Amino acid sequence: QVQLVESGGGLVQPGGSLRLSCAGSGFTFSAYAMSWYRQVPGKERELVAVISSTDGSTNYGDSVKGRFTISRDNAKKTVYLQMNSLKPEDTAVYYCYARNRWTSSINYWGQGTQVTVSS
Repeated sequence: QVQLVESGGGLVQPGGSLRLSCAGSGFTFSAYAMSWYRQVPGKERELVAVISSTDGSTNYGDSVKGRFTISRDNAKKTVYLQMNSLKPEDTAVYYCYARNRWTSSINYWGQGTQVTVSS
């Protein structure tokens, strides 16, 4: 049974930090590119960051560049999103996404974790 379980969300003040974690199980984690997306009600899901399954290269959405860092630990089957200098506009549900490196149609979503940035 494939599972992606996010954790680490919550309420934080503007300028603060949070670290999200996403633990994978039921699939070969190291063979999947891992991403974080976010979504607010009424808007499309937005790519936040992605880390490859091969060389660990990363890419970020323009709105989070320089503030967020994605990383992965294949031994722990976990991907992380370190979020610094948080802004109210970062408020969203954050989702973990896994995409198979060879077959993009094989992909999985987590259930999401709420991040709220507010004073």
